[in-house]
Amino acid sequence: MKRLDRLTTTELSAWVQQAKTQAEHGKVIDRIPQLAKAYPGWFAVHICCKSGKTISFGDTACVFSLMSVIKPFSLLYLLEHFGAETVFEWVGVEPSDAPFNSLEQLVSDRGRPRNPMINSGAITLSDKLPGKDANQRTFLFCQWLNQLAGCQLRLDQVMLASVRLTRSTANQAFANYLAEAGHLENLETALDTYEQICSLSGRVEDLALLGKLLACENGCISAQNRRIVNAVMLTCGLYEASAQFAVRVGLPMKSGIGGGLVAIVPSEGAIACYSPALDNIGNPVGAIAFVETLAQELQLSVFG
Repeated sequence: MKRLDRLTTTELSAWVQQAKTQAEHGKVIDRIPQLAKAYPGWFAVHICCKSGKTISFGDTACVFSLMSVIKPFSLLYLLEHFGAETVFEWVGVEPSDAPFNSLEQLVSDRGRPRNPMINSGAITLSDKLPGKDANQRTFLFCQWLNQLAGCQLRLDQVMLASVRLTRSTANQAFANYLAEAGHLENLETALDTYEQICSLSGRVEDLALLGKLLACENGCISAQNRRIVNAVMLTCGLYEASAQFAVRVGLPMKSGIGGGLVAIVPSEGAIACYSPALDNIGNPVGAIAFVETLAQELQLSVFG
């Protein structure tokens, strides 16, 4: 069995080329003007191994907003601050077979978000982040991640302005419904915090360093909380396609509409990709194709 840190750049290069061909079937999102500016052919990968080895390839200088890729890390942050019992009073851990922006799902669940990886769940958790207002919450959260992971995330103000300008009607509807159901303390602060943390930006290396927090033991994060986040990512991280990729890839993964994807190889390392062309579910086509090939070639599935 070949493992992550024995990967060569030659192998990587061939698999990246395959993935870039797949990415041609995807489409860059146009709902947020700033995201629409991304070039569909960009592709970057960075792998952080437990051994300390790193491997990167492609357009690694690209800076992109994490968007929904931030969701596992806001979950981790709250688990570390408040514990699992409290956090799972706020949101569930059940997979959803509806799109990430489905209000019908939230209504049928009587206002309790099904999991933290869909927007209703992430908005609920944004309401609970420590800090007196959205700016302070985002600053404290970003600082915590940068210190712990050694990455260099920052808030992209241009992206945030673009997100605010075209605020998702679905997210507004979620917040209204959640507030009515008594799940939000402050509707505006929750939405503002959510939009800010989704606008945290970095390079593919920063995303891989974040992933390494979930992949490898470190003295700062509880092993139990790492396991919880990885389990939720495996079952919910790619929205309604999560089960399909649990079978095909067998790794906890989280995607974002900005084109980012992080995959966790427990006890070995993390794989981060950036590929802005998305499928109709909202997952980056090239990034998923690359991780799928990598996982199959190196037999990385957590299921053995």
